[in-house]
Amino acid sequence: MSYSAPLKDMLFDIEHLARIDQVAKMPGFEEAGLETAQAVLEECARLNEGVIAPLNWEGDKNPSWFQDGKVFTTPGFKEAFRQYAEGGWQGLQHPTAFGGQGLPKTIGSACGEILNSANMSFALCPLLTDGAIEALLTAGSDELKAIYLEKLVSGEWTGTMNLTEPQAGSDLAAVRSRAEPQPDGTYKVFGTKIFITYGEHDMADNIVHLVLARVSGAPEGVKGISLFVVPKFLVNKDGSLGARNDVHCVSIEHKMGIKASPTAVLQYGDHGGAVGYLVGEENRGLEYMFIMMNAARYAVGVQGIAIAERAYQKAVAYARDRVQSRPVDGSMGTAAPIIHHPDVKRMLMTMRASTEGCRAMAIVAAAAYDAAHHHPDAQARKDNQTFYEFLVPLVKGYSTEMSLEVTSLGVQVHGGMGFIEETGAAQYYRDAKILTIYEGTTAIQANDLVGRKTARDGGTAAKAIAARIEETERELAAGSEQARAVGKRLSAARQAFVQVVDFIAANTKTRPNAAFAGSVPYLMLAGNLVAGWQMARALQVAESLSAKGQDSAFMQAKITTARFYADHLLSRAPGVRDAIVDGAEAVTALAADAF
Repeated sequence: MSYSAPLKDMLFDIEHLARIDQVAKMPGFEEAGLETAQAVLEECARLNEGVIAPLNWEGDKNPSWFQDGKVFTTPGFKEAFRQYAEGGWQGLQHPTAFGGQGLPKTIGSACGEILNSANMSFALCPLLTDGAIEALLTAGSDELKAIYLEKLVSGEWTGTMNLTEPQAGSDLAAVRSRAEPQPDGTYKVFGTKIFITYGEHDMADNIVHLVLARVSGAPEGVKGISLFVVPKFLVNKDGSLGARNDVHCVSIEHKMGIKASPTAVLQYGDHGGAVGYLVGEENRGLEYMFIMMNAARYAVGVQGIAIAERAYQKAVAYARDRVQSRPVDGSMGTAAPIIHHPDVKRMLMTMRASTEGCRAMAIVAAAAYDAAHHHPDAQARKDNQTFYEFLVPLVKGYSTEMSLEVTSLGVQVHGGMGFIEETGAAQYYRDAKILTIYEGTTAIQANDLVGRKTARDGGTAAKAIAARIEETERELAAGSEQARAVGKRLSAARQAFVQVVDFIAANTKTRPNAAFAGSVPYLMLAGNLVAGWQMARALQVAESLSAKGQDSAFMQAKITTARFYADHLLSRAPGVRDAIVDGAEAVTALAADAF
């Protein structure tokens, strides 16, 4: 089945929840109103539906391959990437000073979802390049920016992030790659990096690796890590490509999903040392790398929404076509398409509501990012930055875990045919699994939410969000029967959230095992609540617009989906609260040797 970008839902969120009209009032975004958003999304949809989406199944059947030190991508990828770059899509959100379009993240987020729905393996290349661009914009010297940014923004070159090593997975304190200073101000880099997405490929003229390594004599642990630009090809003074650098791909991984995306093992310095250029200051590499990681974490959350949308569309198409059994209510005397069966509808509604809720959360977070960087008022920038930072682990953690549930339901809707690879439903399930792992597992996102985002300020940021949700509850209480019903569920979920925030804030230092035993459930509760809050806001807007006769069918579907979210998804929150607050001891009670 072909992919169709959900433009109407995206534009609804952009207009009414993210308030693109307010974003367009910020300096630098004056031309980025609703009309621009619609035009950009429509053009993005055309490219992805027509060119990139058809390569998704092909990439699963014929993935990237490694031969004689080179990586060859799936047939069609190279040409598709050329069209992607020539269309200016790599530079969509990046500064015009380096050839980008300078559009807000509010628009860029939706374009990212479209690209990842079309072909997640393909989308990973520009995703990592975006992170490299952000790191250089923030910490790179003027010289590094002049050499690399325009080529990265144009898509002529691509970027990677090199953190992981065989002995150092998520524990970056264990990084052993080393960098030796040279008389000319460069460094010689030595070491092995694994799990490097698009670390080698044939789609661009150069690959710009951003690499974590230790300078000789640096402190132990994360305080001694520096960040380096290590290009595949050295760059001459006139900007042309020079000699091949001493970084080589020695293998690529064979994976359960995202098979067309080459995951490389890179070896640095086997022939005298790879030439590297320091980014920023020595021993501040982890700080700079977190710029890339935070950009990537948000983007991976969007990948979860994207793959869920693709799985939902496929499941709906199958449910409309697959005829089996008479409806239980006797409404049809013969076997009917399975979309008429209550449990199939339950699964499809779960898929739909989960995806729409997370999409709304992500787009609202993107608008907060835009305000944090462009709002003219300093306090507004600060408040929006706090809000965005709290939401990043939710977008990443909750949306990706959601995608596993949704893609699994997609297989279930297909029944036995879903277990057959040729139907395509299984690919989405396999592809989705990596999303809860890379760029920080769900537990790492949850640890961030507990430690940095909740315990550090005693729950202040979390409760500020709860206060905003409570205001929405008051508005719902004065509304229709549907609104009051959603408000009741939202209120119960918010109260459960606040109780967990108090528990986390009170116990992280004194009883850390108890607090962190519930870290992932806390993240899931918080993500569910914020997504449900956005669905409640969407219901308010949809009721108002429906009453005015605006696109009544879409608005009624939005109202119904929001009500389903409240009754079937938000209703999980109190039980999660009980597991965290009352069940903490049971998590760690069993001795390790008793497992």
